[in-house]
Amino acid sequence: MSDDNPFAMGNQYSASVHYGGAGSAPTNAAPASMPGDLIKDTTTAGFAADVIQESRRQPVLVDFWAPWCGPCRQLTPLLEKAVLAAGGKVKLVKMNIDEHPSIAGQLGVQSIPAVFAFKDGQPVDGFMGAVPESQITEFIGKLGGDDAGQQIAEALTAAAQASEAGDSSTAANIYGSILQQAPETVEAIAGLAGVLFDGGDMAQAEAVLATVPEASKDAVPVAAIRARMALAAQAAALGDPAEFERRLMQDPKDHDARFGLAMIQNSAGERGKAADNLLEIVKVDRGWRDDGARTQLLQFFESWGAGDEATLAARRKLSSLLFS
Repeated sequence: MSDDNPFAMGNQYSASVHYGGAGSAPTNAAPASMPGDLIKDTTTAGFAADVIQESRRQPVLVDFWAPWCGPCRQLTPLLEKAVLAAGGKVKLVKMNIDEHPSIAGQLGVQSIPAVFAFKDGQPVDGFMGAVPESQITEFIGKLGGDDAGQQIAEALTAAAQASEAGDSSTAANIYGSILQQAPETVEAIAGLAGVLFDGGDMAQAEAVLATVPEASKDAVPVAAIRARMALAAQAAALGDPAEFERRLMQDPKDHDARFGLAMIQNSAGERGKAADNLLEIVKVDRGWRDDGARTQLLQFFESWGAGDEATLAARRKLSSLLFS
């Protein structure tokens, strides 16, 4: 991190968090004037050129929406406004999932509105729900590389690295510093809650999450930590992983054992192994438990985050199984 980054030094977390209003608009149509073709609609056939190829030149946001979706009509005009205000740092591509459902299905979109950010041909981040305008601006700022957004992004990366290295105190201080400087940063709220949860302080983690305003309660980072909490509770009730491994040695098609092992592996942070076990069930018996292995894998994606390396790797494997 640069020396002039205001988030480099940790401070105590401030529980006073304020967000801008979400706003609303009556239409999902793009503005009449779109300088530089910054905003466009796409189709399944056009997705590769409009998103994959274009994202190799600059970041591209993909807005998955449908005409019947009220929150979509609220979010899309805010996205358009923010993209135009960014002055060409990012582009926005909109996809009607009623007319073009396959891409959304491949990416594991389970609810809309859903926004994915693509860079260099790959999804790198995203969020769901009609989030506040301030969060959209921050999201685009980080993606497009403006100074304030870049400093926040660097601080979030440093906090995540500290957490992964086991330095929970430093991680918590950095998240707290971010929230003092930019209290609308949902990723920092979720990150701090995650550090507390990993440290066994469930009550304080819940208290931090309680500061998320109603408009952002379904934001991806918040949903991710809540999903982690729920998955950990499920895994804790499953028992000894060695027993599941023994059962699989005797019968590799014991899907119940493989599913249970995947849950425990995920709780232990072994994301790749957990995903591979669920993918094996999907490969052998897609209909098991009414497609339960794929459904659980999508819940893992939600808890890991759209830009997590394990999510991206498992999405590619899942897409290969489903669409090959």
